Amino acid sequence: METTHAANNRRRNRVIIGAAVAALTLSLAGGAGYWWHERNRPSQASAADCRMARTIITEAQQVSAGPAPKAEKWEQQTAPRRRTHMKDGYLGYNIAQYEAWAVLTAQKSPEAPSVKDVRALEDKARGHCADSGVSLTMPPLGA
Repeated sequence: METTHAANNRRRNRVIIGAAVAALTLSLAGGAGYWWHERNRPSQASAADCRMARTIITEAQQVSAGPAPKAEKWEQQTAPRRRTHMKDGYLGYNIAQYEAWAVLTAQKSPEAPSVKDVRALEDKARGHCADSGVSLTMPPLGA
């Protein structure tokens, strides 16, 4: 009888140790997954940066349909303002791309972006404003 009792204790101990190892493995995997998600997540811009981006997008939409000299002058005024006031450089980079595209569209350049290009840029910019409560929409340029 003692042999059966000892065997039951060993079996119980193995189950407990196996469950503990499984729990530890799952928690490590969960932590690694969270770290990976946060590491690959876009930087989160402030609400002020996202509001500024939205303003620049609206202005870019307007100047892209107008004469090229007006668009070029607008870009010369807007770029320094964005660089000095916008804290999130990653969002700023996306907005700078949209600014440049607005000028190219106003110049009727063959390098002007396609609707697909604008949508892809919009997705990137939106990722930076996901936590700010500010919604960004980048309409096609020149309309």
